[in-house]
Amino acid sequence: MSLDRFENRITSPDELQSLIGSPSELVIRKQLAELDHHMQAFIAESPFLLLGTYDHYGLCDVSPRGDLPSVAKVLDSKTLVIAERPGNRRADSLQNVIETGRVGLLFVIPGLGETLRVNGVACVIREDPVLAALSVQGKSPVVGIAVEVEECYLQCAKALIRSKLWEPPQPLKTPSLSCFAEILIDQTNIDETVESLDKQIQQSYAEWLY
Repeated sequence: MSLDRFENRITSPDELQSLIGSPSELVIRKQLAELDHHMQAFIAESPFLLLGTYDHYGLCDVSPRGDLPSVAKVLDSKTLVIAERPGNRRADSLQNVIETGRVGLLFVIPGLGETLRVNGVACVIREDPVLAALSVQGKSPVVGIAVEVEECYLQCAKALIRSKLWEPPQPLKTPSLSCFAEILIDQTNIDETVESLDKQIQQSYAEWLY
């Protein structure tokens, strides 16, 4: 199956606007070219963001980033830095930044419905003084992502309200959902037992965050 099965597709901005309408003056004016004090305060409270990138082929990627007390450090109203913590070493986001130099960020604060969107140009950095300021448990990141802000604005809470994301946790609606280790074994056919791989995963969570 492909997108060709959808015959009634929207193919022009004018057609789309006729269906969903035009943004209000407030929505247009809230977009800023740099981080004001409200946005800087938001980032200081945000332990989690989603990092959107794309490569030179146009293939897109979205990756989670998390840190306490804040997932990013604001250097000034036009610049912020995100530490690159230990992960799976695929480094998709970093490679995309090197190739295209552009990112889209969505900052989230647990319990708060509003989010902060930041778009701009980016590069992968190794500046020791900057990275040292991002140290956790005495461990400094090897590299980081520096972002020059081009546009930024706060997003209303409707999506998080609809999703009930911050409401008290509920039991999984799909109790048959397999654990991460079982899923990985099914997908990769790796020669491991579920118990052994799950132990490795839990150990990495406990010992290899920084």
